[in-house]
Amino acid sequence: MKTILAAAVVIGLCGLTAAQGDKADPVGTWKCEYKIGDTKRTSELTIKKDGDKFVGTMSWPDQKDEKLKDVKLKDGTLTFHAVRMFMDNKIPIDYKLTITGDKLKGKGASDFGGKKQEFDIEGKREMKSK
Repeated sequence: MKTILAAAVVIGLCGLTAAQGDKADPVGTWKCEYKIGDTKRTSELTIKKDGDKFVGTMSWPDQKDEKLKDVKLKDGTLTFHAVRMFMDNKIPIDYKLTITGDKLKGKGASDFGGKKQEFDIEGKREMKSK
């Protein structure tokens, strides 16, 4: 009985250690896809570490290096705000993305012209060349 209990404790501690080692890391360049209406779109998200906080940019095919605001990571969820310029209109977008390894998945939400719109977004971390 003591052997079984000791084995359970060891397995439990190993599982806890492994879970702590799998912390979400948002740093890198992410190729993202999302769909608005019937149109599939792409964007590129770049996250960097600046001291003890995160900073980054978002780029779309027609808009480059938009600085992100209020970038935070909590419990594997990355949140931030970006402003999308489209046909001389500023569209503020709030993002909430869950990071699992080299993949992210979540939602973007905007309120433009009194109309709320939400869309799903998925992405993969771009691997660095060796």
